[in-house]
Amino acid sequence: MNSPEQMTVKPDLDKIIAALANDNEAPMEELFNYYYPRLFNFSRKFLKIEEGIDDIIQEVFVKIWQNRKKINSEATFNSYIFTITRNLLLNELRSRLNNKKTRDEIRSLSLAQEYSSLDEIEYNDVKGKVDQLINTLPERQKEIFVLSRTEGLSHKEIAEKLGISTKTVEYHITQSSRFLKEKLKNLGFISFLWVYLFL
Repeated sequence: MNSPEQMTVKPDLDKIIAALANDNEAPMEELFNYYYPRLFNFSRKFLKIEEGIDDIIQEVFVKIWQNRKKINSEATFNSYIFTITRNLLLNELRSRLNNKKTRDEIRSLSLAQEYSSLDEIEYNDVKGKVDQLINTLPERQKEIFVLSRTEGLSHKEIAEKLGISTKTVEYHITQSSRFLKEKLKNLGFISFLWVYLFL
């Protein structure tokens, strides 16, 4: 099993997608090696608890293989794999919140009690409102926030990608998180929504 911190060179996604479409399973390992640390960090920020993350990631790649002929291009693949992961995480979270012991563990992490109201929330509607808030961020802050919170890149990876310092990355993420938390409070959304934002 790869370490969540392991960094690998980005694979040739167009070549991999074409191979998968031809039922060639060999490139799945390369795909897994590249995306595993990103999906692991993404999932850990979402669930706040590491238990079960590996099983979820394995299921992500099962779904990638099952739907291999529907994947069209590199341009949409990154969004596709993170959308699959987010949906599986949401299902897992709903399942966990039906368990009293898990709800108690979540509260012990200083998350608000309203977090347990997940199944009463219309996720897609809320996500749309959250995305609107993200779009109001200054362009650089928005870019960094998206790379961190929705693509699972580390501060170091973002700094290298954008040619800036890790301190600059940290500053922008802090500013973005502060802004979004405040706006969510003002809009009356329960604090569980911060999980979606990974704040």
